Amino acid sequence: MKRIISRMQRLRQVDGQISSRVRAVLVESLYASPRSLVIGALTSSAIAAVVAISSGDHWLILCAAAVGLVGLIRIIDTLHMRHSVTVPDQERGYRVGALSYSTLLGVFGLLTLVRTQDDVLHLLSVTTAIGYAAGIAGRNAGRPLIALSQLCCASLPLAVGLLIPLEPLKALMAAVILFFVVAMMDITQQTYAAILRATVASEEKTALAEHHAQMARRDDLTGVANRTAFREQFEQRLQRLSASGQKLALLWLDLDRFKEVNDSFGHLAGNALLIAVAGRLTEQFGDHGIVARLGGDEFAVLCHVAQHETADRIGASILDLVREPVAYNGHILHTTTSIGVAIAPADGRDADTLLKNADLALYRAKESGRGQVAFYEPVMDEKIERRRQLAAAMNGALERGEFHLLFQPIFRLAHGSITSCEALLRWTSPQFGPISPAEFIPIAEENGLIVPIGAWVLHQACQVASRWPSEATIAVNLSPVQLRMPDLTATVESALRASALPARRLTLEVTETVLLDDVERSVAALAALNRIHVCTTLDDFGTGYSSLSYLTQFPFQTLKIDRSFVLDLEHNPASIAIVQTIVELAAKLGMKTVAEGVETHEQLEQLRRTRCNAVQGYLLAAPMPEEDVVRLFGAHQYDLGQGRPLPEAD
Repeated sequence: MKRIISRMQRLRQVDGQISSRVRAVLVESLYASPRSLVIGALTSSAIAAVVAISSGDHWLILCAAAVGLVGLIRIIDTLHMRHSVTVPDQERGYRVGALSYSTLLGVFGLLTLVRTQDDVLHLLSVTTAIGYAAGIAGRNAGRPLIALSQLCCASLPLAVGLLIPLEPLKALMAAVILFFVVAMMDITQQTYAAILRATVASEEKTALAEHHAQMARRDDLTGVANRTAFREQFEQRLQRLSASGQKLALLWLDLDRFKEVNDSFGHLAGNALLIAVAGRLTEQFGDHGIVARLGGDEFAVLCHVAQHETADRIGASILDLVREPVAYNGHILHTTTSIGVAIAPADGRDADTLLKNADLALYRAKESGRGQVAFYEPVMDEKIERRRQLAAAMNGALERGEFHLLFQPIFRLAHGSITSCEALLRWTSPQFGPISPAEFIPIAEENGLIVPIGAWVLHQACQVASRWPSEATIAVNLSPVQLRMPDLTATVESALRASALPARRLTLEVTETVLLDDVERSVAALAALNRIHVCTTLDDFGTGYSSLSYLTQFPFQTLKIDRSFVLDLEHNPASIAIVQTIVELAAKLGMKTVAEGVETHEQLEQLRRTRCNAVQGYLLAAPMPEEDVVRLFGAHQYDLGQGRPLPEAD
């Protein structure tokens, strides 16, 4: 008996530790075969009724009626009510019905043995109760406490009824029933253990499959939805859109200059930035929208909106969220984002169209200066499509030899001789023909190709300049992306070594807008270039926001006066005064000045009067190939008053 009690206690402990999902499956097994329950209830009730009527005993008739009533209630519960309640309520209801029914059968058997003398009636009642007990041991093994309780409630009253007459044969039968109960308890527990193992294994397999399916739809790094999950949810919301009458805003985000964060601080810093951005977006929009990482530094936010202005406010809030700094390993990381917006159904009714249109709007946002929101407009298609085609054509263009350099001379005003040449990058595509630098350089900066292209320009320019007279220098423009690269100085030194060009003959030009982004890093980069004796020029001087402050912070040797001031020299006294001030200021700071964009003799004469050091423009010489520059060097001196420009090379 102690062993049985101990096993029952262990059984209760094990049963209490199973998960809710496993318990739900086991409870479901109670109702797995409603047909057998219905047949059992009907046959048991029918036999009880036959025994009661045959005996004519009022107690038996009352008990048989109770058996029939409880059996009917259980049939109704099994067929109609079990799906409308929770799992705990299902189990509780089944337990009450099962124990009530088995107890009534046991009591009915006991009353039959005690209140009648008909052996046939005894046989019917005992075999019905024992048969029921044997059936439930297997049928309800998934919930062993219920099965064992039913077994005891149906069988033990019979053993009591057989012992009351104190007859040997009936006592033997009572002992047999008790051994039967013990054996069935053991079988039930073993069956339960097997069912439990199989159910747990099945549920673990199902849970693992669900976990894998869920992970397959989650971005590994940030935890937000990935492209696959986003596409599925996007299409589901589009299908429901027509019924709701709402609008669906798709906001496509691309972090600005994210590659520079990776290059400057490492990929772990970039990962930290992505995780922070994803977390902020999820916190803000995860409850009512969809946040997904589409790959790399691209995210998408999907929200239902009532009107266009709502999407605009959402875009503005995202700009603010992304702009917040991120602390990482002692550094403060900063980034902004460009956002393209397409709104369904106005901008498309299917996912492919909306994604394409949001992407076009994103290109417009980047092209307009980044860090802003752009909404899709039908007129974008043609312009953006050309930009994408150019970006695709640029891949491999350097390896195919489609880039070349032209050189525009810079003349010393005092002597009329060439002091330097500016290297100008040109691209002739087999598919699109000659393409303006104003069109292809922003694309190269955007997709990162400006780094290898810029390195090629440096090497080519130094190689060409190494064949010029020893006093002539070469000027090369630096892209903002190049200036932020940590290996810029190494790239420059490599170009100088490969060409044997002295560092003093190389001048690198940067614009004021480049310096606005990160003053500290720009100062460090320019100082590093000066330490290897490379000269630096501030290009387009006068167009920035705080030009004079740059002169005290940055180590420039030359100021290049912007062409907008030169253009107005003929008819605007203010421009003359500005240029004169720049020249005098540069002279006091030990810097030289170059005026660019000289196109008329009047402009040249005004610059001569300001004592500007050097000039550059189409009046004097158009950009030309290397061989024309060599011939021009051969003239040694050029009459800036009477000279004619050389034609621009094809």
